[in-house]
Amino acid sequence: MRPSQEPDRAASRRRFARLAAVQALYQADLNRESIERVLTQFLRHRVGQEDEGVILNADIDFFTSVVRGVAANKPDLDRRITAALTSGRDLERMEVVLRAILQAGAFELCHRPEIPTKVVITEYVDIAGDFFSENEAGLANGVLDRIAKAVRGEPAADGGG
Repeated sequence: MRPSQEPDRAASRRRFARLAAVQALYQADLNRESIERVLTQFLRHRVGQEDEGVILNADIDFFTSVVRGVAANKPDLDRRITAALTSGRDLERMEVVLRAILQAGAFELCHRPEIPTKVVITEYVDIAGDFFSENEAGLANGVLDRIAKAVRGEPAADGGG
């Protein structure tokens, strides 16, 4: 493997970790399961396994840090998301997957300053686009951009929403 390929592989492993984290957070929230139980299930049966023809080759350390980080900081993250929502939106009534996407993105923006703002927002907007229409992806973009401005004092490099 050429050295120039390594960043792509690491980025891909982080992308899978983010997707798996959203799925784990969704499962824990929907089924009211403990985070540790869900993490154990994912590490035994999902991460590194084939799912619909794709091997979920995730960065396990990054995956667990996002899932545990959201769980440990959920009240603060939910407060930040609620503050960033437009009028008339209610976090508790939001689709569970979209809520998990916003929580994971907010966690990275608030607690992983070494990860560029644009990377965090782009990754979670793309994941929202995988599950939903442009409306939800746009909502995720706007909310995460407002959180980035509040926490990091900067919008995404592309201007965000």
